[in-house]
Amino acid sequence: MASASADENPYVEEPPTEFRPVEELSEDEASEQAEQLREAIRYHDYRYYVENDPVIADRTYDALFTRLQDLEDAFGLRTDDSPTRRVGGEPLDELGTVEHVTPMLSIDSGGDAEDVREFDERVRRAVGERADDLRYVCEPKFDGLSVEVVYEEGEYVRAATRGDGYTGEDVTENVRTIASVPHRLRGDYPDRLVLRGEVHIPEEAFRKLNRERVERGEDPFANPRNAAAGTLRQLDPSVTAGRPLDCFFFDVLDSSYDFESHWEQHETLPEWGLRVEDRSERTDDVEAAIDYRNRLMEARPDLDYEIDGVVVKVDDLSLCEELGTTERHYRWAFAYKFPARSEVTTITDITVQVGRTGRLTPVALLEPVDVGGVTVSRASLHNPDEIAEMNVNVGDEVDVERAGDVIPYVAEVVEKHAEGHYEFPDHCPVCDSAVEFDGPMAYCTGGLACVAQLQRAVEYYASDDGLDIEGLGGERVEQLIDAGLVEDSLADLYRIEEDDLTGLDGWGETSARNLLAELDGSKHPRLREFLSAIGIPKVGPATAADLAREFGDLDAIRTATRDELERVAGIGPKVADQIAEFFASEQNERVIDDLLDAIGPLETPSATETGDELAGLTFVFTGSLDGYTRNEAQQLVEDHGANATGSVSGNTDYLVTGDSPGRTKLDDADENEVPVLSESEFEELLDDREVR
Repeated sequence: MASASADENPYVEEPPTEFRPVEELSEDEASEQAEQLREAIRYHDYRYYVENDPVIADRTYDALFTRLQDLEDAFGLRTDDSPTRRVGGEPLDELGTVEHVTPMLSIDSGGDAEDVREFDERVRRAVGERADDLRYVCEPKFDGLSVEVVYEEGEYVRAATRGDGYTGEDVTENVRTIASVPHRLRGDYPDRLVLRGEVHIPEEAFRKLNRERVERGEDPFANPRNAAAGTLRQLDPSVTAGRPLDCFFFDVLDSSYDFESHWEQHETLPEWGLRVEDRSERTDDVEAAIDYRNRLMEARPDLDYEIDGVVVKVDDLSLCEELGTTERHYRWAFAYKFPARSEVTTITDITVQVGRTGRLTPVALLEPVDVGGVTVSRASLHNPDEIAEMNVNVGDEVDVERAGDVIPYVAEVVEKHAEGHYEFPDHCPVCDSAVEFDGPMAYCTGGLACVAQLQRAVEYYASDDGLDIEGLGGERVEQLIDAGLVEDSLADLYRIEEDDLTGLDGWGETSARNLLAELDGSKHPRLREFLSAIGIPKVGPATAADLAREFGDLDAIRTATRDELERVAGIGPKVADQIAEFFASEQNERVIDDLLDAIGPLETPSATETGDELAGLTFVFTGSLDGYTRNEAQQLVEDHGANATGSVSGNTDYLVTGDSPGRTKLDDADENEVPVLSESEFEELLDDREVR
């Protein structure tokens, strides 16, 4: 598909602003003029957004666009790839969910030059003899919303938010309205192209947008990122079209064209009509990358968009493939962050929060202040040692920063108004147990006898990162604890009976049976899920999976030495110490043994034979099955190539139901037109696929 030609198209070099009346044109004349206008508008978009060198005035461009709209409306000529599609389509009932072509992982980050040098050392060790070939591509780290954009045969076909990195929200119609996202590629483009881009709102456009909102009596947006995210998730694309979204492209996720380097991608994308940031640079070593970051930080106030650092990427794509990824991030990229933004305000009070591991965290309550576009009224005080070192207390004026421009914390006292520093309590503010100090950290010694720890432990145990027990949100957990049904052990959950629940406010027979079915379905969990659910410090789903693969069974992990734990990929000395200390605790030993008595033996990685008979399918299970626990069923399908997830989406292939299934999952299956299988139908599917 050729791009517009200045020699052949009358609307490219010096287009008119006045046209013959539409009613005087024949259908053939209108069709020919409309196609010429489309090609011309694409060309001028390219000159404006990619080349940054427009050749016509804005009013002339607007005249071309309006003329095209008039022709399409009068003669029914609108095409799927017409620039006029940017004005928005029909409103949607909801945003669907789509699976990414390849995972959109996060990027490891740090704020010190030494962090980047350590990244460089890790890369050099990993690539060995090829370290001499190492070069880096450096680019601004945009503070917007990451999207996946897909082109097929040069035509824009789909866009999705990053979501959880594996699936995202379908924002195809909304991204279609962004003028810097071409509907059709230029030049000699590949058959298939999947890109990662960053949608944002330029600073000047953001200020203008907020002025207009205030004039209409609407609340202004807090910051450009929130405005971009909210705009991109609008159900009415015409609302999105009316806001000044923009987009930069910076990574090729998949392509039928074989790139050799990130820099080749950077230089090639503009040839296809795709906008890149021309402040990106290629450097020969890590010190030049550090210098790039420092230069960009100085230029930051003059930029027309928000950035919070720079991204340093290994240039050679074959080296990137060799380096690979973790479950969370790319090993070949690092985000060198800028110092946090800060503002001064007054501390009005200090509270102490109790976490699920018993850690006590002091929190300053503040007079609300805008920090980098976000209203902040609470900020971390880190720990007791930091409080003493800063000599901070209620009434003091303090400097508040946002770590990574996100998490607010008190950096220092600007003006002292109170005597001395806040005296950290020596007893837990929730259960009055003694506070134990471990270095700079303070911990409640009450364990699960502390209501705050117990509640958070149960909530985490039932969460998506735990055993995914539907119906155990914060309010219900608090209700069970207040009623004495859960006292000091996670195993108490499995001792609850139907009559216990129906006697509580808001519970009926159906909700009681549903929860008991969910609890029954969580018995015999997979080892990795159990390890994640029981609240080991620093052990989430990914680390739990690594431990399960390395050791194979729970007893081996419970008795593992620190050295043995350190040999697991991704576990360093500090995490190894915390895991070993967790299992060495007599109280934790009692809780685990009690819990195992209630839920039965765990499913280990080697418990079943594996295969690929169910490859490509995604299952969700709900309710109590007769032949399996829910975890056994999940393990079975995963061992044979399928995915087993905790929630129903448009990517789910089957929802398998037992007795007392969860209402939410059934409703989601109905909305997403997901087939619902009974246990017998599930068995038939397994037989058909020869899974046993």
